[in-house]
Amino acid sequence: MDKRIIEIMQRVFDTQDITIATNQNNCEKWDSLHHLNLIVELETEFDVEFEPEEIAEMKSFETVRSIVKSKID
Repeated sequence: MDKRIIEIMQRVFDTQDITIATNQNNCEKWDSLHHLNLIVELETEFDVEFEPEEIAEMKSFETVRSIVKSKID
C-alpha cells in the first residue's frame, strides 16, 4: 500500500522526491489544488470515500497512509 500511495503522490505532485517523511511543509507543490487532486486519485485508486474531516487531516504521507488503511481494513 505504501508504494501505491507514494506513486500517486509522485504523480500528483509531479516529483520523485516523495518519501514516508513527506508532508505539506516539505513538499512545495502540496497546495490546496494538488491536495484535492491527491484526494481524488486516492479515492479512485483505493475505491474509498473520505469525509471532510479526514481530508483536512491529510497533511503528511503518514496521515494519508493511516486514513487510507482505516478505510480498507
